[in-house]
Amino acid sequence: MSVTFWAQYAWLPHVNGPVVERDVLISTVDGGRIAKVTPDSGPCPSGAVRLEGLLVPGQANAHSHAFHRALRGTVQVGSGTFWTWRDTMYKFACALDPDSYLALATAVYAEMALAGITAVGEFHYLHHAPGGGRYDDPNAMGEALIEAAARAGIRITLLDTCYLSSGFGTEPTKPQLRFSDGDADAWAVRADGLKPREHARIGAAVHSVRAVPADQLGTIAHWASMRRAPLHVHLSEQTAENDACLTAHGVTPTRLLADHGVLGPRTSAVHATHLTDEDIRLLADSSTTICMCPTTERDLADGIGPARRLASAGCPVSLGSDSHAVIDPFEEARALELNERLRTRTRGHWTANALLRAGSEDGHASLGWPEAGRIEVGALADFTVLALDSVRTAGPPARLGAETAVFAASAADVRHVVVGGRQVVRDGVHQLVPDVPAALRDSIAALSS
Repeated sequence: MSVTFWAQYAWLPHVNGPVVERDVLISTVDGGRIAKVTPDSGPCPSGAVRLEGLLVPGQANAHSHAFHRALRGTVQVGSGTFWTWRDTMYKFACALDPDSYLALATAVYAEMALAGITAVGEFHYLHHAPGGGRYDDPNAMGEALIEAAARAGIRITLLDTCYLSSGFGTEPTKPQLRFSDGDADAWAVRADGLKPREHARIGAAVHSVRAVPADQLGTIAHWASMRRAPLHVHLSEQTAENDACLTAHGVTPTRLLADHGVLGPRTSAVHATHLTDEDIRLLADSSTTICMCPTTERDLADGIGPARRLASAGCPVSLGSDSHAVIDPFEEARALELNERLRTRTRGHWTANALLRAGSEDGHASLGWPEAGRIEVGALADFTVLALDSVRTAGPPARLGAETAVFAASAADVRHVVVGGRQVVRDGVHQLVPDVPAALRDSIAALSS
């Protein structure tokens, strides 16, 4: 069915850069695409769906590990390192099966929808049963994630992840046996069994250079290239990874990926925190996208990556919530700028428009949804509406809507969410998952029982 929405204000593309327009009519057609956008249309006409607030493109969460949501709060007890955090994460990973993962991921993706996220890139490596045994359907865990996104009403790119070793030249540990297919050829055979559908697309991922032997990186890159699919990779999140790669191969992780054909315009490097000048040049010259996850990077004490240098060199930048310590795309966007301010002690490294684009258009492109992330004719009718009258957003004039969204709003200000022309969130209430907090509580408690 075609639907017409009336937005009080909308952040729209313009020849001189995006601007906030008022009284915007947006008509959709069957198939969930935008057929017409009419600014300054006057009062909301009869029959149109009224959307009070600021309408922006739906946000893309370009990097997610859905089961990490179960760690929230638990891993904040005491201190520790990234590596001790990982041990706790493995305990939850061992407790999941396809049914419990479906329940948890549905709740997590519903939380994302409430936060204004309309598409998620799920970096999925929890493939097999505990101990490495195979399910009757070898993709049962991935299919659970695809179904979870459908139940939560959002789009998903399942980034099926190759994860073969615990370190350079070392076998998987016991918890990691769930992740491994044995070798990259076996991974490719299993990944071939995953099929896209209307709300889901299939991509690939290299977990990291420490988890995939160098001589098998090309297999994954070739698989993605033949399908013109997105390819993601964790890159230089920890200095320990860089040091181990230099010891094993004599080059940085970025150089190793470049030498094996992994980098490129359909590739996204996640984190990219600890880079050399040559690494930055290699990433920029290959037009690789950078996915920054500021709330996780600060939660794990990873460090502040050179996002501004990478963007200035020519890398598109996207955003992800990664471990879901926080699910708030507007917090991720402003953290990109605020982190840079802390590093340089100067302000104004990113405009609000650029940060909104990172969270929408560039994020969707990194997930293989180039037709999403813009409010224009022909684009997918995926959008988010933020309240402009909350205690956080009240005050600024509407023309500063982008600045208000990025530097004042939070996920709590999301009022409506539309995906493919269907209203998934109305007045702050999820329309498909009746009680999201209860769904989260129950699915997480089931893992500890």
